[in-house]
Amino acid sequence: MSLEQLEKLRTQLDEINFDILRLLNARAGVVEEIGQVKRLQGIEAFDPEREKQMLDLLVKENPGPFDDNTIRYLFKQIFQASLGLQEEQEKKPLLVSRKRRQEDTVVTIGNVRFGGGAPVVVAGPCSVENERQMELVGQGLQQQGIQVMRGGAYKPRTSPYDFQGLGEEGLKLLRKTSDRYGMLAISEIVSPSDVEMALDYVDVIQIGARNMQNFELLKVVGAVKKPVLLKRGLSATIEEFLYAAEYIMSRGNDQVILCERGIRTYEKATRNTLDISAVPILKQESHLPVLVDITHSTGRKDIMEPIARAALAVGADGIMVEVHPEPSVALSDAKQQLNIPQFETLMNALRNAKYLPSIPAVTAR
Repeated sequence: MSLEQLEKLRTQLDEINFDILRLLNARAGVVEEIGQVKRLQGIEAFDPEREKQMLDLLVKENPGPFDDNTIRYLFKQIFQASLGLQEEQEKKPLLVSRKRRQEDTVVTIGNVRFGGGAPVVVAGPCSVENERQMELVGQGLQQQGIQVMRGGAYKPRTSPYDFQGLGEEGLKLLRKTSDRYGMLAISEIVSPSDVEMALDYVDVIQIGARNMQNFELLKVVGAVKKPVLLKRGLSATIEEFLYAAEYIMSRGNDQVILCERGIRTYEKATRNTLDISAVPILKQESHLPVLVDITHSTGRKDIMEPIARAALAVGADGIMVEVHPEPSVALSDAKQQLNIPQFETLMNALRNAKYLPSIPAVTAR
């Protein structure tokens, strides 16, 4: 063999080595993604059964000249290095963690800031019902300087016979009213297939309590460039709540707002039990803004003001409250929604007690 042939073969070998290097790093990227999914699902990094199956398949497909033992040895080294990557990944703090990011995340939409400033009040009806209802709500909220309007268009209900919402038509009414009165619009989306459509109507996508662990929905909203308000599940631990937020952030969307809305306990005096301690814990463990839903957390109008005071006193970045012009005839959550005068009383009380600043009225468009 001439020196020229030797150099040619060495050049060919170098190219193969670079190809192997690229493939190894591409493989490592996939391994890290698998490790992230396993971590979110609480699955052990090492899967001996999977490793055995893969090694047996590689040996079966081995064309030579390496013998089977050599193939097993080489790939076991690759698998071991991959496991090391996943173990290193496990040591990294979650994206939602305060250890990962020291400064508070502030979700800014126009002139509204969730976190890092004055508390935000999100208000509006449980369900969007008709144009007259939304017009009356819009007028009432505007008089109180509210900048974010909520309204349910898709309503996951315990009974399949209860009002399920107006769907896209409800989103259109919410958008029309919020635009008219200069407010942001927030509404719950329950199906991954509806997310893209909803982007035209809402400024913030809400993931409701019953969908906190709808992982496919979390992945879809994590892939869009739209802020997400994530409510804590009915029986979810704080850890599970933060992992749900991690699903969204792991897909690239870091504009996440957490919402404590009460959890299910044995207590019957309230609809749910407000875990007020969750607010400072979430603020300590996470850098994300935290709201408190003062309506769903107790389901009682008579204690809504002290609940709001408590939420803001322990550091919540805002509150969410349901408001309806005629709660007695509301199609959902009739007993717990405030009417317009009751809402005005609540806002005045919180401002007089300095829990909320004076909010300038929003001019109708």
